[in-house]
Amino acid sequence: MTDAVETAAFMAMKGAGYYSKATVVAREAIDAATPWVLEAADRLPLDQDGSPVRVADLGCADGGTSIGLWDRVLMALRQRVPGRAIEIAYTDLPQNDFNHLFRMLYGQTDVESYYGRIPDVYPFASATSFHQPIFPPGTVHLAFSAHASHYVSKVPCAIPEHVHMVGATGTERAAYEEAGRLEWERLLVLRARELVRGGRLCMLSFGIDEHGRYVGNTGGASVFDTLNTLWRRLADEGVISAGEYRRTNFPQVFRTIEQFTSGLLDENSEVWAAGLRLESIEPRIQECPFARSFEEHRDPDRFAREYVPTLRSWSEPTFANGLSPDRSPDDRMAVLDEFYGRYGDLVAKDPEGHRMDLVDIVMTCVRV
Repeated sequence: MTDAVETAAFMAMKGAGYYSKATVVAREAIDAATPWVLEAADRLPLDQDGSPVRVADLGCADGGTSIGLWDRVLMALRQRVPGRAIEIAYTDLPQNDFNHLFRMLYGQTDVESYYGRIPDVYPFASATSFHQPIFPPGTVHLAFSAHASHYVSKVPCAIPEHVHMVGATGTERAAYEEAGRLEWERLLVLRARELVRGGRLCMLSFGIDEHGRYVGNTGGASVFDTLNTLWRRLADEGVISAGEYRRTNFPQVFRTIEQFTSGLLDENSEVWAAGLRLESIEPRIQECPFARSFEEHRDPDRFAREYVPTLRSWSEPTFANGLSPDRSPDDRMAVLDEFYGRYGDLVAKDPEGHRMDLVDIVMTCVRV
């Protein structure tokens, strides 16, 4: 086992708008999934009782990647219930940059916001992990989450020769898969309790498709293998210690479709007993926009400058957490700059095969 701290103690995407500006592919994936969320919203039971309609963005980061989706969903709900208030709750971990989220919502950034343009919309935020109860029972009409449910509350064990569970084998791989199963089913039970009857849970989750592909591993260089190789090289050179290398493990579990649906289809499961049912599920691949752009401009240096920041936007907290707490902030940042600088040099020198396609499992569940 490991003495790793809870994920909530350190995990947060890079703030000040860095995350949503760098993770273009995540925004494109969410935009592509918007019609599917609109369909779910159209099926919501919205009785004309005058009470607020509540929607939630679970694992929102800085809110920039989903702002376009919510613009369309909130407008569709406003057209259905023109006289009712709509509450939108953004949730993430305590370290999340909620300041930037609200600056964006209230028009203080260069991102166009729905606030003030769609009437009677009331934004709120919660810093409660989605591994815990967030809302009172039976109060959420529509919950949405993108690229967050693969995070587990803590790493179940160290992986001796890799930084991610996709590189684990044997007992280590089994430990991650079991932790992922337990936390996924608990997450579903919690959300089922919070939904109104007929409410929908829409999730865009990193997973493993029927061909064994996962985010950053759809052919060519594997993102997680490359991260591991470069981090291990820093350990071999003494830039980081062997202990720091061993402490670096992503608190993530990528699941297969069968693992996503087991509790939803088992009539003896807690998920089934909580009333949550699977409406639809399918895998989708979102092409890396930086690799797509490189095919046109063919400038390796430009590709590296555009591509590596998107990797850093979501992976840096894990590598920062692996470093010794005895290091000064400047020392820690110097190590991280060296690490991602080497990734950029690698891409610029040999750009072919580097890409971060997303492999999403897109699913809708309903509370019966």
